[in-house]
This record gives sequence, C-alpha cells and structure tokens, in this order.
Amino acid sequence: MKPMDMDLQFVADALPAFLSEAREQIASIEQLLLQLEDAPDDRNLLDALFRCAHTVKGSAGIFGLDAVVAFTHHVESLLDRLRAGALQLTPALSTLLLQCNDQINALVAAAQDPQADDDAARAARADLVLQLQAAGSEGATAAPITQSATAATAAPGATACWQISARFGPETFRNGMDPLTILRYVGGLGRIPQVQCDTDAVPTLEAIDPECCHLGLQFALETTADQAAIAAAFSFVQDDCVLDLQPPAAAPAPTSETPSRLGELLVEVGVVTRDEVEAALKAQASVRDAGATPAPLGQILQHQSGVRPQAVAAALQKQDRQRGTTATADDNRFIRVQADRLDAVINLLGELVIAGAGAQLLARQTKQRGLIEANTQMARLIEEIRNGTLKLRMVPIGETFSRFRRVVRDTAAELGKDVALEIVGGDTELDKSVVERIADPLMHLVRNGLDHGLEPPDARLAAGKPAQGRLTLSACHESGGILIRIQDDGRGISRSKVLARAWERGIVEPGVTPADDQILKLIFEPGFSTAEHITNLSGRGVGMDVVRRNIEALRGTVTIRSTEGAGSTIDIRLPLTLAIIDGFLVGVGSTKFIFPLEAVVEVIESRSAALQPDGRGRACVELRGKVLPVVDLRTLYALDSCPPPRVSVVVIQSQGQAFGVVVDALLGQHQTVIKPLSRMFQCLRGISGSSILGSGEVALIFDVTSLAQLAAEPALP
Repeated sequence: MKPMDMDLQFVADALPAFLSEAREQIASIEQLLLQLEDAPDDRNLLDALFRCAHTVKGSAGIFGLDAVVAFTHHVESLLDRLRAGALQLTPALSTLLLQCNDQINALVAAAQDPQADDDAARAARADLVLQLQAAGSEGATAAPITQSATAATAAPGATACWQISARFGPETFRNGMDPLTILRYVGGLGRIPQVQCDTDAVPTLEAIDPECCHLGLQFALETTADQAAIAAAFSFVQDDCVLDLQPPAAAPAPTSETPSRLGELLVEVGVVTRDEVEAALKAQASVRDAGATPAPLGQILQHQSGVRPQAVAAALQKQDRQRGTTATADDNRFIRVQADRLDAVINLLGELVIAGAGAQLLARQTKQRGLIEANTQMARLIEEIRNGTLKLRMVPIGETFSRFRRVVRDTAAELGKDVALEIVGGDTELDKSVVERIADPLMHLVRNGLDHGLEPPDARLAAGKPAQGRLTLSACHESGGILIRIQDDGRGISRSKVLARAWERGIVEPGVTPADDQILKLIFEPGFSTAEHITNLSGRGVGMDVVRRNIEALRGTVTIRSTEGAGSTIDIRLPLTLAIIDGFLVGVGSTKFIFPLEAVVEVIESRSAALQPDGRGRACVELRGKVLPVVDLRTLYALDSCPPPRVSVVVIQSQGQAFGVVVDALLGQHQTVIKPLSRMFQCLRGISGSSILGSGEVALIFDVTSLAQLAAEPALP
C-alpha cells in the first residue's frame, strides 16, 4: 500500500472517533455558553469555552475539514477577545455564539454526509461570519494587551523569529493530547527552522511509563503572528504544559541549570525574567553550600526581584494542582467502548446468571456439601460481576437534563416568556439505554410545560407571581426505581376546560363528570389538545399519548398532579435498568412470580379463609391497627389451584403507599434476568416482564405501580 493510501485509510478509520469527540466538545460549548449567561465574567468558564472551540478546530484540521476550521476560526477569534476583556458577553452575543455552535455541529455532521451542506447552509454560515466580525470590531479599541517588561513586540505584518520552549506534563497523553499535532499546528503559523528535543526529564527504560509524557521541545518559529495567536495554539493543553514564549528581542541565552518548576511558571506569565530566576537559584545554592538551609525560591524572588506575594501564591497553587492531577491520574482514566459490545456482555451475563441458578439448583438436589459450597461461592462471584458490569451502563441523568437548558432558553424567547430552569438530582444514575429512550418524552413534556403551563410575564405579575417563571427538572431513587419530576409554577390545568374538550371530542360521554385524577388522565388520550390555536409547539393533539406509550414501553408510568393557578407536576417512574435486577421469588400454585426486591417491605401471614376477595381479586387485611388493601393473585389471574390453609401477604411499597399481595409460597431472593413478554401476556395487568429460572421455568415479573393502582381501586359491591 502506498503511503498516501495508508494516510487516507488512517483518516477514514479515525474519523468516527473524531466525530464522537467533536460532538462532545460541541455539547460542552453549548453548556458553557448557557452557564456564562449567569456568570459572564467567569474566567475559568471562558478559558474552558475557548479550549473546546480550539480543540474542535485543531482536530478538524488534522482530517482536512477546512470548512470546520475556517468557520471555527472566526468563533475562536471572538472568544479570544472575550477572554482578553475586550468584549463583554451579552445575551445577544450569547445567542450569536449558540447559533454558531449549531453551525459547527452541522459542519461536523457534513463530514459524514457532504450533501447536507447545501447553499442555504453556506449562506446562513456566511451571515454568521459577518455578525461575528461586526461583534468583534465593536470592542477593538478596548483593553490593550500588555506584555512583560522584557518582551518586545514585532511590527504588525513583519516576520519575527520567536523562541519557544514547551515542556508537556505527564498527563498529556492520558488527556488525549498529541504534542506533535500541536507542533504541526504551530508550524502552520509560519516556518519552524529547527526543533530540539529536551531529554533531561526522560527516565530510564526500566522506569519509563509508556502512558506518561516526558517530552520537552525547544524550537524557533518564524511567523507574522502575534504572541496571542502563538499562545492560543497551546491553550487547550495549558494545564498540562509549561510554556516559555520569548519574542526575538528577549530571546534568552542558554543557561547551565534548569530552572525550577516555580521559576518556569513565573517566567511563563511574565512576572520575572530568566536572568532573575538564575540569580535567585545561585543565591539559593550559595546558602546551601555554606551548610545552611536556604529560603524557598518564592521568598528569594520576592526579596531580590520585587515579585508580589500574590503571584508566587498563584504559581504554587497551579503547581499543587499539577501534582494533584498526577497523583489521581489512575483514578480518572477512561476508555471508550462501543455500545453494542457492552450490550453483548450484558446479554452473556444474563445467560451466566440463569446457568448459575440452574447449577445451584442441581447442587442442592445432590445434597453434597462441597458441591453446594462451591456453587454458593460461584453465585456470589456472579453477583459481584453482575453488579460491576451493570454499573458500566449507569450514567448520570444530569447529562440529559443539561440539554434542556438550550431548549428552555430558545423556546421561552420564542414565546416571549422569562423562564428559569432548575436542575435537581442530576447525579442520579440510570441505565444508559433508559436515558437514551427517555430523552424524547422529556423533551415534549418540557416544551409542553413552557407552552401551556407557564404564563407570560405580564400575566404572572397580574396574578401576583414573579415575572420569571420556574421550571424544575429533578430525579431521585424511589423503591428500586427512579422518579423523574417536571414541575412548574404556572397556571395549572383547568379541569373544566379539559372536561369540556373531552365532551366535545366524544372521549367522555356528555354530562358525565369523572373524578379529578381521571380528568387529568384524559390529557394522555390520542388526539387530545386544549390549545386554542395550532403553533409550532402544540395544538395538533399529537404528543402526550406518544409520551405515555414510550414511557410504558420502558416499564414505567407517568402521572399528573395540578392545582389551578399554582402549577403542575408530572411524575415519571422508571426502572433503574432493563437488564438484571434483584428479585423476590414467590409462588401461587404452580405459577412463579417475581417482585423487585427494593419494593418489598415485609411479609405477614394470614388465613386464606379470612380473605374474601371480590371478582377482581381485591380485599383488605389488618396490619398493626390499620387497613391494608391487598390483591389476591389467584383470583386476579384466575389460577386453577386450591389455596392452602395459610397464605402469606407480601407488603409492597409504591409511590408512598403500601399494599399487600397474597401468595402461597415464599421462595427467597433471586437474581432476575428481565426478558420481554410475549404477545400472549402483554395484556395482563400488573405484569411488566418475565424471567427464566434455573429450573427452566418462566416467572412473571410484577409491575408494582400497576398493582398498587389496582389495589387502590374501590372494591366491587
């Protein structure tokens, strides 16, 4: 294969990784811009924003995506002026940058489908470039860039030879950075006549860590670019790099001793010169040679060169951060794994759990103590492997919640509303497959709350509310699942309006008035809408029924609570995972059922003759002086078996309410591999899935929320 063909093949193989990385950086840009709207002067956020844009630009240049590089360069120039203080981030400028970020995302997507970048997209991009240039020119005379006393600036447009020293930190490779790529990028700014590699920090072959970077480079750069443009090339590795950038007139002579790290940090920011650091080091060495303990380098520089204590303290803090990063590097390492490979491991793990349960059952039948103990140990190991593997698919739901900051911002602006989004419990973890499938229902519910729930500022003020509405997204663990709540402080749902529309559509027989909670459920009926006018957001009656179907497909439930004039709350309850759970196995006759273990509170005994279930299997028992509604599975599912004289009542907790389920036998804890229901059993109320036992039997998995609703329904007369 020819070298050119090999390069093309490498680019083709590496392009998917670039696209994935670029999308992450683009998502980070959006979140940083939204955070900066609340803290426009936060330098850390501005620096992080610039590094993200610079990373996308530099990586795109490697793959020859010139359109991405050219457009991102304009964005990068504006961000650089924001960092320098020449511009202030305003809401209009933030909107412009968000639109530019959308264009960068479209350009990155066009790397896979070039036809997506049509004339309309190019025209929109050209208009944004003009807006960027106009925005950048507004602050052209503000905040002049200062340099150290020893630095001389070349005349604009003149070629100057800069002396650059860059020592990369040990975490450079682990953080996904390539020093040679940075060097090639710097070479694009001009001409590099020579490069010297500093090998002093390279350990011996026996001690070297191939994942650590020990590279130091010294080179000259002949360029017309200014100091800021050169330094920008190293901006996204500034935490992993000690950079010494010297203009031609201040090029230092080689020194015999290597400056200390503190000295390099102070030279980098222009607080001292290399000669002053050399003098301080010599003074430190002379004291040491005399047999005394020398003062720290920072104190000597303060005394000899007049360095401010604040500058020394800042350099020491950066030094501590670098040391802390090195110490915890092994704890923060990541590896990317394709989702289908992880799904295959989860599927194999499920088969391993079933096979392990079968082996344990056979071992108990043999009654051989050694074999039983060996299988018990194996079951323990399988459980540990299961728990560890399932954690690999658990991701914080806050990443999904954060996407709605932009949705709330843009939709509220479109509707002329002032809305603040509050996120609570973003660190709550959920299975990645569930997170991906819940994003669309959440999107519709959020937009619906913005459109129908929250009032315009003048209406809120007239109602005695703050002009700014509040929309809250929260998540927490509850009864072995997760509760996602969308809450607003808007106008609430008018039950009379919902009922009138239901009568009009024939959903409810005219004149019939259901209970309040049943009226709210009408919103989820197909084709139902209370909007007076059709807009881009609502009014077509398509959405809430789809939301309910998608949530129920995840074995979840959705409920609505609302108070007119005070707001609405939508609760979504979902299982933590769709793969394997801890279950509690019970038996009714020859049929086996499984409860999610986290939902089981306790078990009580009762006489079967004392239970008098109605036609739907509902009855009541006494529990510590209180009435506990129960569901009799034998009656509910018409199981053909006689009840034993004494039965057990499994007490279940769901949505803050307790109820009981009558069973014949308690078979203990069981690792449950969730399998989908066949069409024959999908109509069964209260059943969400199935599982295969070690004996080969099939057990049905309960949906405790549906059972709770069934138990709470009034008994038949």
